[in-house]
Amino acid sequence: MSQQVTAGAVVAAFLEQCGVKAAFGVISIHNMPILDAFAQRGAIRFVPARGEAGAGNMADAYARSTASLGVCLTSTGPAAGNIAGSLVEALTAGAPLLHITGQIETPYLDKGMSYIHEAPDQLTMLKAVSKAALRVRSTDNLLGTLKRAVQLATSAPTGPVSVEIPIDIQSSLMDMPADLSPLPVEVPVPSAAALDQLAERLQKARRPLLWVGGGARHARAAIRRLQALGFGIVTTTQGRGTVPEDDAGSLGAYNIQPAVEAFYQTCDAMLVVGSRLRGNETLKYELKLPRPLFRIDADGSAEGRGYVTDGFLCGDSALALEGLADRLEAAGYRADPALLADLRAAHDKSVAVLRDGLGPYAELVRQIQGVAGRDFNWVRDVTVSNSTWGNRELRIFEPSAGVHATGGGIGQGMPMAIGAAVGAAVTGSGRKTFCLAGDGGFILNLGELATLVQEQADLVIVLMNDKGYGVIKNIQDVQYGGRRCYVDLHTPDYAQLCQSLALPHARVSNLQDLEGRLAEALAKRGPFLLEIDMLSIGGFKSTFAGPPTNKITKIPALGEAASAQPQ
Repeated sequence: MSQQVTAGAVVAAFLEQCGVKAAFGVISIHNMPILDAFAQRGAIRFVPARGEAGAGNMADAYARSTASLGVCLTSTGPAAGNIAGSLVEALTAGAPLLHITGQIETPYLDKGMSYIHEAPDQLTMLKAVSKAALRVRSTDNLLGTLKRAVQLATSAPTGPVSVEIPIDIQSSLMDMPADLSPLPVEVPVPSAAALDQLAERLQKARRPLLWVGGGARHARAAIRRLQALGFGIVTTTQGRGTVPEDDAGSLGAYNIQPAVEAFYQTCDAMLVVGSRLRGNETLKYELKLPRPLFRIDADGSAEGRGYVTDGFLCGDSALALEGLADRLEAAGYRADPALLADLRAAHDKSVAVLRDGLGPYAELVRQIQGVAGRDFNWVRDVTVSNSTWGNRELRIFEPSAGVHATGGGIGQGMPMAIGAAVGAAVTGSGRKTFCLAGDGGFILNLGELATLVQEQADLVIVLMNDKGYGVIKNIQDVQYGGRRCYVDLHTPDYAQLCQSLALPHARVSNLQDLEGRLAEALAKRGPFLLEIDMLSIGGFKSTFAGPPTNKITKIPALGEAASAQPQ
């Protein structure tokens, strides 16, 4: 007779079989059987975050930066509510994340008794912010539910899946199942006929572009084959690094600049793969893309979203692009070689405009790029610096290297960077993690600095401090007649704060000191906060005033008329 274990131990053993090496969360009376099993088995590193929101961001970035399953554990009720924003971000980014939440004892569940930690209809709340939400109803369906949850999270389109496990089930005894292996990932196979048709149409193009989104990060080899046939490459911010960003045949993430849009009009086909063509990367769907416009996506419902397509193929991006490359190579296809020269000219013009607009901060970008090397994690929060240069000008070279808050929520960058740094540690990748954050968002998850120090994450935070919400100030200047309100912030003295946490810190008030401070930050492994005093250094030469659009609507003062002007 096999020795019985708790259901919590079965959860831990299954996650080990899924290749999970680290998990994140906050310990609670409603998840202790699982975490007790983690501690006893010793195979999964558990990172105790200071809040569920931060823990969710950590698990999300762990998943993206390691190209594997991220795991987060929370308590039920308020704790499950606290992670909602993180799940929205993971859903927006398509991060494969398993969220395990406790639940109250089954005899009291769904009875409306205001039982401690109970949230009315919690499962419906989680369904609204997850790809799916499931409930374990007994030890009999525990493993099956977990296997299906992981399969859903890791099958395209990937995303977060929440699983409720009531506390009485977690602590129940059961036999350790014989088969703990995860279910196979579901891969949508493109039809041969659809590939034949798309290849035939692409053969007519002499100047084709491939628009690469986050759903094609695993298709690097196939993309290289199309590059060899003369296709030009442009990526979204999620698709960055799929092609190294110093590759002469790639625009990188310079996808909406005026010189690039003009270049698009000289192209005679665009193939969009694994991208939602999101509004902030298409000038709210007004960016003029080449025609005909073809699209490949694992999600069949993506057809026609944002842009009317001239041809749609449903299937896994790597399989579809490999199939296209097979057919085009067999047909002896070659694009017009002048395409890549024109692409490079559009890229260089866009880079020159951006660098000029950075003013003094062009030197900051140059020096960070110099010390980062080619294999590092580049994690960014929503801040002026990321919108201007972090999302495109500091180059990355691997498809898992770039992590940013795709949903636009501020304050998520720093806990994301902790998750990426932990991922680098447990996988042995050796990557240094760099985090770009602004002081306005940074304060939201300030408590996670304690997690950073406790875990000794190998991470440099570049904190751009202008003591306010810089983007909002710029929007108010452009759209609200300079009427600034609610944007100036009381900001900690980060030198004193870091000293209290035993977190190494340096402040740069003159960029002539930057080289030495960067050397100090990189002198040894572990966390470091590099504060950039923007009030002393000065502002950017060009102003960023919100997500790019073709129009700006000016909001009048009381009694004035509104006006719309082109940007």
